[in-house]
Amino acid sequence: MTETPAPRPHGTHRSGATVDTPVQGAGTSVQWTTMSDEQQRPEDRADDSDRGGARPGPRWHRTSPSRAQSRRLEPSTFRASGAWRPGDPVGDRRFVDVGALDLEGGDQLPSVQVAYETWGTLNAARDNAVLVLHALTGDSHVTGEAGPGHPTAGWWTQMVGPGAPIDTDRYYVVAPNVVGGCQGTTGPSSTAPDGAPWGSAFPMVTVRDQVAAEIELSKALGITSWTLVVGASMGGLRALEWTLLGPEAGIEVESAAIIASAAQTPGDQIAWAHPQLTAIHADPRFRGGDYYDAADGDGPHVGLGVARSIAHTTYRSAVEFDERFGRIPQGGDDPMRGGRFAVQSYLDHHASKLARRFDANSYVVLTESMLTHDLGRDRGGVTTALQSVRSRVLVVGVDTDRLFLPAESERIARWVPGAEPVRLLRSAYGHDGFLIEFDQLGPIVGEFLAGARHHR
Repeated sequence: MTETPAPRPHGTHRSGATVDTPVQGAGTSVQWTTMSDEQQRPEDRADDSDRGGARPGPRWHRTSPSRAQSRRLEPSTFRASGAWRPGDPVGDRRFVDVGALDLEGGDQLPSVQVAYETWGTLNAARDNAVLVLHALTGDSHVTGEAGPGHPTAGWWTQMVGPGAPIDTDRYYVVAPNVVGGCQGTTGPSSTAPDGAPWGSAFPMVTVRDQVAAEIELSKALGITSWTLVVGASMGGLRALEWTLLGPEAGIEVESAAIIASAAQTPGDQIAWAHPQLTAIHADPRFRGGDYYDAADGDGPHVGLGVARSIAHTTYRSAVEFDERFGRIPQGGDDPMRGGRFAVQSYLDHHASKLARRFDANSYVVLTESMLTHDLGRDRGGVTTALQSVRSRVLVVGVDTDRLFLPAESERIARWVPGAEPVRLLRSAYGHDGFLIEFDQLGPIVGEFLAGARHHR
């Protein structure tokens, strides 16, 4: 049982919350088996009088972990948060302070730092800049090897680099980490004015707030025109907002590429997000959001892992799960005896990976920012807002995407005056097709970007 959160004491965590059972790793399922009366230990049997004379029902006992479970990483090796913190290796990050940020909801972040990475060279005319915006659990490390400061290799290496569709021999590419994230830009794990991590006190941020910070980064870099602003998934939400907020701030957005995204978060996506957020909040080790001083292994890894398992199901397709895994058991496991199916092991694997490298508070903050996304808010509705876009726009969907349905891409292309017809990736991998189908996506983006230079 989790105790009711008290008013937030900065820099402390509430130690009264307990966990009834040992945690073996993010996404761990509790394994139970039914025992007969004869198998029960005498001390486990209930007196019939407890049940009004009725025959005792079955008792529940934990089985030994399956072989597949025993191979999982122990959470004792996980820091309470996977967030990048000052003192960690910087890697290829750069930082700029953009000052105070007034938020759409009425709050203010008094001091915002933006972490970003760059590739290529800004030309003398300063008109060869490309802005790349990451998805929910991505970061500014778009391309490059894993190493100190970067626990994973770049997530779009096939798209960005010398000779790639977004050619860093020709373009100056900038990728910021989003406000509310956990990889160097101000977020819940950052230091608040009182000297402790923001934690539960971090305010609600919207997609527009995140773009407002990116606009300030652009100004700090001396960029007044983006040849291309490109983003997929959550990054696509920001790229679309850029087409309106950028020009309002005096920054031209010549072209934008909106990939596997939407102009307004649909109800189905809000529904999928709800159990993810609930899983994190229900983890006793979340402590209401104030867990940064917890010991290794004592962070909200289970809640974050469950959230990731749910989300990852929406990132892939039913076709892939059925054809790749079907009902195959994991290794030597027997699902009839408490073992896992291979698809469960796959989801547990991704849960553990994310729990090691990400932050539960950031997952909540960024998910909530996505849920509030509505290009038409205070702009006369979505259709009117889309009709106001003056940039050239490329819209790309994935035919098997069940997170951002292709119909969402069609909606954008239908109403943006400068949009090309929707380009649809054919993929068995669902929403994650934008991270996999580079043989299709690369030429589409490359040709569109080349057209931007010709258009100029």
